[in-house]
Amino acid sequence: MLSMTPLIDVVFLLLIFFLVASRFEQEERDMEVNLPRASQATPTIFPGKEIFVNLTPTGDFFVDGQRLDVRGLRAKLQAANDSNPGRQRVTIRADQDSRTGSLVAVMDACNQARIKNYTIATE
Repeated sequence: MLSMTPLIDVVFLLLIFFLVASRFEQEERDMEVNLPRASQATPTIFPGKEIFVNLTPTGDFFVDGQRLDVRGLRAKLQAANDSNPGRQRVTIRADQDSRTGSLVAVMDACNQARIKNYTIATE
């Protein structure tokens, strides 16, 4: 007779893994940022790892819930691109009241880290 115990164990481990993984993804999207509206906006869905850079109205950068300055942001993006060369994606979640200079600084940090696949989130 076939034992079902190992199969049940694997199913429970997968369930726990997906619950924990979805929780970490949700934390990035929980930060209160008023996204600007765009008439032709389409949802972006990417497979793989994606970095979310949250930009507040005061010009602060947050990645993984951690506040960074421009130098720290560049270092984090460079490290991410080094570990995932050519495939790293970045989504910039800039508050609609944030300054354009701060947004350009994030885009420049992506370019300096050789990340060409970055998008600006809208609603």
